[in-house]
Amino acid sequence: EMVFADNNLGATIDLTAINESDLVKALFFENPGLVIQVADADDVIAKLSNAGVTAVKIGQLSEAGKMKIKNCCAEMVLDIATLRDTWFKTSYLLDKKQTTPSLAEERFNSYKNNELKWNFNGFTGKAADLGIDLKRRTKTGTRAAIIREKGVNGDREMAYTLYSAGFDVKDVHMTDLIAGREDLSDVNMIVFVGGFSNSDVLGSAKGWAGAFLYNPKAKEALDNFFARPDTLSLGICNGCQLMIELGLVTGHDQKPHMEHNNSMKFESGFVTVTIPENNSVMLKNLAGMELGVWIAHGEGKFNLPYTEDKYNVAVKYSYSQYPANPNGSPFNVAGLNSPDGRHLAMMPHPERAVFPWQCAYYPENKKKDDVTPWLQAFVEAKKWINSHK
Repeated sequence: EMVFADNNLGATIDLTAINESDLVKALFFENPGLVIQVADADDVIAKLSNAGVTAVKIGQLSEAGKMKIKNCCAEMVLDIATLRDTWFKTSYLLDKKQTTPSLAEERFNSYKNNELKWNFNGFTGKAADLGIDLKRRTKTGTRAAIIREKGVNGDREMAYTLYSAGFDVKDVHMTDLIAGREDLSDVNMIVFVGGFSNSDVLGSAKGWAGAFLYNPKAKEALDNFFARPDTLSLGICNGCQLMIELGLVTGHDQKPHMEHNNSMKFESGFVTVTIPENNSVMLKNLAGMELGVWIAHGEGKFNLPYTEDKYNVAVKYSYSQYPANPNGSPFNVAGLNSPDGRHLAMMPHPERAVFPWQCAYYPENKKKDDVTPWLQAFVEAKKWINSHK
């Protein structure tokens, strides 16, 4: 199972030193033991021996796609891809009972082909190169607001992401806007965060949208904010659904809307997205990058009435197959931007992948990066605001 996670892995295992001629017994005996991977096997074995612990070297990485096993005189070569399909088949059979059978089959056929990839396009990964101090404890004067509704859950991580990028961040709940305690006049960026506003019982973001549409003070605050030329907005997941529902992105007569995933179930995973050439304030300088990111949604499929060229597509899923495109959105769309580039709505969660350690996969040669390119997007927002004050 350790080599199933990557198409470029393989291993050569030699169990002879265990001193058990029966291969089945060597593999499955019930004595307590540990298998560990270390950089210097001889050094570790010597230290364990000095401590009275018996240890032997049993294997190393080798030819990709092959598992070679030797024990005394017995040798075998196993095909990893075939064994991985056997291992995954149980999940596939269960998946057929939980989702559309054709999509379960599509997942089974495509899961090993939709590799997670990162293309950094020159990104160094150093916070200093972005002009940010991750340890700062002083105000910068560039203000952003987290917009919350009851039930959302992405506010803390988004607040920290904005703060890391150089924003001073305030928390604004819908009750603050409805009551008139907040009017957004003192901030230049707002973020509608992800989660499940009103538990999605009215449909994703439908209730949240109603809180803006049918409360005069909240609607006035939002309208005034979007009328200003010095503002930016971002909607993530549930916030993306809100922006689409309110018609804050495309400006077309027929607005897009969000539908249930093709699988008709909640999808959660780590996928690869591509940043195409785009007009987004936050993402245009990331064009050409391919990045890993988390998704978690039940109604993430964009229903787009017009052809792709009519939209400002800012983020795309890297593959068209399910589950790499987790919801079945046309044109693999994962995020849209307004015609002026200032307002971005996307289903993936970049705020959950701004540090390498947050990512399900990050390239080995970049593990020492301070931050991922996703944080650059928020830095670009801060720079734009400062240039328009």
